Amino acid sequence: MQKEVLDDKKYNKLIVALSIIIPVAVAILFGVKIDVELPVFLPPIYAGINALTAFVLVMAFVAIQKKKIKLHERLIKFAIALSVLFLLMYITYHMTSDSTKFGGEGITKYLYYFILITHILLSILVIPFVLITYVRAITNNIEKHKKIAKITFPLWLYVAITGVVVFIMISPYYV
Repeated sequence: MQKEVLDDKKYNKLIVALSIIIPVAVAILFGVKIDVELPVFLPPIYAGINALTAFVLVMAFVAIQKKKIKLHERLIKFAIALSVLFLLMYITYHMTSDSTKFGGEGITKYLYYFILITHILLSILVIPFVLITYVRAITNNIEKHKKIAKITFPLWLYVAITGVVVFIMISPYYV
């Protein structure tokens, strides 16, 4: 037990640093514009990555419920890789393209902005949860891993699914 606590603590500074650096870097890069025309239309691609992430997370949940630990581990690593890929593509898109304005009205507008705002806030909040959950797994602190995974899984799944919903809702307004 003592070794697990020490192992967890050696990652704490990295978790805190990444949990701050990632959102700050994204915010800064949003202000950077590069005059490059990309050969592909990225939003449907990164929305697809979000959809795949949600699917992989559900598969990882099913795998662990069936006690398929190695499969669960591989799926979670894949979900993390997909999330990193999404983030890189998302930043690239916003550095090379103007933001699209949502054109809906009435209740649809309020629903869109509710989903968008909760998606953005939870995408920031989920970073330390994913990192802590992952560290507790790799340091074999399984009981604490299970406890925080019960929070991390629905947060991460919500972020992945709402990323797709936001894309679907705004896609008619892409120019």
